[in-house]
Amino acid sequence: MDPLIRMREAHLKGLIPGDVYDLVVKRFPITVDGINRIEKASGIRYPTAYVEPSIVISSPNPNSYEFGILFARTIPIFFDDKFHVVIQISAPLVAYGLKGTIHAILAHEFLHFLELIRKISKMDLLSDEITGNLFESVYADEARLFEPKVVFKDRTLLDHITKRFPAGFRDHKLEDKVMKFWLEKNLPKINISLDANTVKLSAESLSKIKLDPAFLHRIDQLEQKSAKIIKKKLY
Repeated sequence: MDPLIRMREAHLKGLIPGDVYDLVVKRFPITVDGINRIEKASGIRYPTAYVEPSIVISSPNPNSYEFGILFARTIPIFFDDKFHVVIQISAPLVAYGLKGTIHAILAHEFLHFLELIRKISKMDLLSDEITGNLFESVYADEARLFEPKVVFKDRTLLDHITKRFPAGFRDHKLEDKVMKFWLEKNLPKINISLDANTVKLSAESLSKIKLDPAFLHRIDQLEQKSAKIIKKKLY
């Protein structure tokens, strides 16, 4: 999959101006470096990722004036009867995010990816739905099972995650840039309601998912190590 194909299509359709398109293409190697860094630090291959030529705006309900910006999302899909996980990276993050911020968000989505696979492998789902809170990046980490320092053997990357995700992601400078250079210029955006933002995976679909046993064993190891750290924090 060409990670920039949707950006190119949006540019050709006139939805994305040339200067913004050029900036995303110029800074995309930072994203690639982040993915390579995460793979090296974790020993696990990063899922398929692509740049979405829109900013994703979420709100508690359609009539609310309050909203949050989702800079990336981890989305499970079925394609050609096969299960895939795709990381959707917003173009404004690539264009305006600092290197540390981009890498931290990519790492955070990677943790969502591991959690998603863990839940599917153990059928640890409340119903046939995977709710938005699981894979939409609302960046609430209280219930996360995987500790970053267990998954990533990269001190600088861990520092980026710790600084930017102390108790939910906020980057005021990045958000200000998105408001000024993207939203105020009426560039593409996607509005979603977290309450309605779900992906339904039927029991039949779940039964067809085949996961690599070695990968599942690795996830189980990470889960056990994370559980020990979480237990120490609690007691």
